[in-house]
Amino acid sequence: MSLKRNILDLRKRKQEVLQGGGEKAIQKQVKMGKLTARERIESILDEDSFHEYDLFVEHVARDFNMEGKVLHGDGVITGTGTIYGRPVCIFAQDFTVAGGSLGLMHARKITKIMDHALKMRVPLIGINDSGGARIQEGVNSLAGYGEIFYRNTMASGVIPQISVILGPCAGGAVYSPALTDFVFVVENISKMFITGPSVIESVLGEKISMEELGGAKVHSEITGNAHFYAQTEHECFDQIKKLLTYIPWNNGKKAEAFPPQEPTSPVAVDEIVPADPKMPYDVRDIIKSTTDSSDFFEVMEDFAPNIVIGFGRLNGETVGFVANQPKVLAGVLDCDSSDKAARFIRYCDAFNIPIVTLEDLPGYLPGVDQEHAGVIRHGAKILYAYSEATVPKITVIIRKAYGGGYIAMNSRHMRADFVFAWPTAEIAVMGPEGAANIVFRKEIESAEDPEAMRQEKIQEYKDKFANPYVAAAKGYIDQVIEPSETRKMLLHALAVSANKEQTGPYKKHGIPPF
Repeated sequence: MSLKRNILDLRKRKQEVLQGGGEKAIQKQVKMGKLTARERIESILDEDSFHEYDLFVEHVARDFNMEGKVLHGDGVITGTGTIYGRPVCIFAQDFTVAGGSLGLMHARKITKIMDHALKMRVPLIGINDSGGARIQEGVNSLAGYGEIFYRNTMASGVIPQISVILGPCAGGAVYSPALTDFVFVVENISKMFITGPSVIESVLGEKISMEELGGAKVHSEITGNAHFYAQTEHECFDQIKKLLTYIPWNNGKKAEAFPPQEPTSPVAVDEIVPADPKMPYDVRDIIKSTTDSSDFFEVMEDFAPNIVIGFGRLNGETVGFVANQPKVLAGVLDCDSSDKAARFIRYCDAFNIPIVTLEDLPGYLPGVDQEHAGVIRHGAKILYAYSEATVPKITVIIRKAYGGGYIAMNSRHMRADFVFAWPTAEIAVMGPEGAANIVFRKEIESAEDPEAMRQEKIQEYKDKFANPYVAAAKGYIDQVIEPSETRKMLLHALAVSANKEQTGPYKKHGIPPF
């Protein structure tokens, strides 16, 4: 066969594979409001940058009439490309080919590109759109999932791992996204659950739709399994590309620096917090008043909104923000918000991103429900994460800093590098009203006018503790600052701690309160 005929044969084979499951299957995908696997890859990556590998891989199943059956690419597309000119590895399950079901060779294609990403120290993006394990391949499918989960774990904290749920992701398949750093979902398209609606109905007699069971809003608002929510696939792809501007390509690097910009927030920082300490405000306004261009990229916006996490830039450098949100549950820590913050702190620490903490909370959320849900165990996670983190850690106490909440939110005692406080800061074991009732109980009960005495003692407690100066006198706070000085002090602290080095005792690893 001549070279020309070889080339023509190659082109013909490529064209057959590029058709995926065929025109009918592709049209079905389009009717469901979904892009094809190749369209998704091309939409995420820089134009004409995708290089596909293992194009001609086929399944090896022989049972249940599988022998001789053609599944182009075995239902998954893998390769490399660039985003903003920087290399990434990517795979996308192709629902038009056997419903994107995972068999042995399908899994091997994925694990091969995962190995490549880890070896080359570049981000890995996985697009999930699959009916789950290929039943005809039995234990081989389960083995494939296991190999993927193992690699997710080995790559954790080394390279960024991004999962995009753009179709069904059911059964054992859900655990790979759960092991990755960031999960993206799209309304009416993403479906994620361990047990499907039909099984639930047959076992429990309950009827529930896929959307109610594991749709995009469920995972972004209720379960906390998703970090970013979008209305459309293209909005989702824009979110992915924006995230990648904030994070480093691997744990041996820092995030790419941008030209420094002044904040553009129309609200002055000293006008955000109300004079009445019981009145709420949006802590995101404080974040935006300090960040470059007032830009803040929030993570898990809809889950546990009593704490706010996300990325911003200070002097062009990426910073992770963790902030109590006074407008939701007064910014208390509870089971979900502790999990949310602790995981983000550990991510920032793993990838060399300094952490800025904005504190304003009355403590941990009390109540039987929280106690029974394990608030002690969950609450300990944020203590562990802050204590373990070795990146620069800076805290600004805005207002309330009571009890265990004061300790947990990156206090000096958790080895914060810098702790600043606004003049409005209140650092105490508990709030003035509750404290006065306990400390001055006898005086209040024996007074001729108990209520007047109570108010007098509340004011006495406020005068002594509802300010930052007692803590500052003990060296627990480095400086009491004016709100307008916040950005300047953050920039100074980050510059001073840029070359921070910290080591701990030798150990294989710690044992977090998982």
